[in-house]
Amino acid sequence: MAGELNRRTFVKAAGIAGLAGLSGDVLAQQQRLTWFAGGTGGTYFPLSNQFKQVVEQNTDFTLQVQSTGASVENVGGLAQGQADFALIQNDIAFFAYNGTGIEEFQGNAVESLRGVATLYPETIHVVTLAGSGIETLEDLEGATINTGDLGSGTQVNALQILESAGIEQGDFTEQNTGFSQAADQLRNGDIDAAFLVGGWPVGAIEELATTNDIALVEISGDARESIKGEAQWFADDAIPSGTYSGVDEEVQTIAVQAMIATTEDAEADTVQAVTEAIFSNLDQISIKQQFIGRDSALDGMSIPLHPGAREVFGPATTSPANETENNETAGGTTTPG
Repeated sequence: MAGELNRRTFVKAAGIAGLAGLSGDVLAQQQRLTWFAGGTGGTYFPLSNQFKQVVEQNTDFTLQVQSTGASVENVGGLAQGQADFALIQNDIAFFAYNGTGIEEFQGNAVESLRGVATLYPETIHVVTLAGSGIETLEDLEGATINTGDLGSGTQVNALQILESAGIEQGDFTEQNTGFSQAADQLRNGDIDAAFLVGGWPVGAIEELATTNDIALVEISGDARESIKGEAQWFADDAIPSGTYSGVDEEVQTIAVQAMIATTEDAEADTVQAVTEAIFSNLDQISIKQQFIGRDSALDGMSIPLHPGAREVFGPATTSPANETENNETAGGTTTPG
């Protein structure tokens, strides 16, 4: 499967469409930037479009927001110069920068990758339909499971979690699509469960819950401790009761951290202007606003901070595994979220 990801995702070329409807005079005054987001059924895409509005209203830049397969593909877009900014998970950023963790990055470190800001917890959702008989992670053995888009951070997390629960890839049937398609598969009975990673509430799950009785599988107890012991970037999280129709009790789970990334080639003035525009106008952001702020923008920063972002936030703290490099470029240490 990892080889399949490598072929189809990490080196995947993403076409960049031009912006239409702008006059020559406006284009002469504005610089277009490309921003890789994620699938339209998740959180990355609508949040990126809110960032687009803020940046375009407060700077001379225009943003082209592109729907993608999310984290791993987005790293590839940054590495290949197809994207100026991208949303990725902090664990995928750590893997990419250090050339470790998953096969896509083994011996293929993206050392040009730089952090801009961390944003909010990306909650692991394991979704099934009520009455499916799937109540624990162990019940997923033998099931047909959508683990997310090929090469996405969702798929990486899903396979890590299943393996930690003792379920190898040969122990279940894997399907790979984006969030919206996964919800359709559940609705149609084509799969037994789906992993979705995103800040709650995830739109695709909200929509599914309006047409079907859903259930969320807990990640708790010994299983959660085992997962966190094997992957330090996971943190405890919970989905509040009432987040989704019909789910009336809090669901224990885990989370990673969403972040904005760029590369060392990005101009410091550009990164500073885009970052300042976003964090000075958070009152214009409605998605995940309660989690996004200057005081938490370096929490879980797992790669070196871009100098332009450092002008906005000050020096970053980073993971112990990155200590030497990051002390030279950003200063300090912590553990990714």
